[in-house]
Amino acid sequence: MAATVPITVVILTKNEARRLRDAIESVRWAEEILVVDDESADETAALAESLGARVVRRRMDNEGRHRNWASAEARFDWILSLDADERVTPELAAELQALFRAGAPPFDLYAIPRRNHIGQRWVRHGGWYPSAQLKMFKRTVFKWEEASVHPRALSDRPCGRLTKDLLHYSYRDLSDFVEKMNRQTTLEAQKWLSDGRKVTFGKALWRAADRFFRTFVSKKGYRDGTLGFIVAWFASAYQLISYAKYVEGRHGAPSTSPP
Repeated sequence: MAATVPITVVILTKNEARRLRDAIESVRWAEEILVVDDESADETAALAESLGARVVRRRMDNEGRHRNWASAEARFDWILSLDADERVTPELAAELQALFRAGAPPFDLYAIPRRNHIGQRWVRHGGWYPSAQLKMFKRTVFKWEEASVHPRALSDRPCGRLTKDLLHYSYRDLSDFVEKMNRQTTLEAQKWLSDGRKVTFGKALWRAADRFFRTFVSKKGYRDGTLGFIVAWFASAYQLISYAKYVEGRHGAPSTSPP
């Protein structure tokens, strides 16, 4: 597909040689594809270059800071932030092309709905869909919070919403889900410690129960059957595991940084 949209697609990578090709192929319509590689030990960087992407290398020290640095490296002010496990559907590509063909987009920020998958299963309920995230923005009016995990989007501009889906292959399987949760809960606990938060067991327990109820009942996770129950249980466990690592850190045995 000919490049038609004056936008930089920024893809953050680390050891993503197995998944990166499909992500790049889904955004061939963009005028620039920028891969920001976090010292991959596999063929990620070479593959990206062979597919026509521009590659820059930087070790990720803090997710929010890393994303802001990546945006500053882009040739265009408009950024589409994509992960290596995400794919732009043809329908979304057409919607984006039409948006820019019509002139300057009416908003400076856009949220995009995502179909989140575990393996090949699309998790339709429990708050996992449409799960719209702010993925496209004009970098002059936007930045990420400099947080190590789950950085917030910071802007005072109103946010538009696109209607077509982004595919997100969040986890290869349940083992991958557990491994990522282990890394993320370590970062979550470290964030609480560095911010000086006071988190009690009662508060952590309440959060765990609340996450399970909201995911499985309020947001109808039960409609996904056994998978829905597992997703709700993991949402609950995330809070308790983060708290356990937080307590460990407060008692002088900081959790090991994730690889």
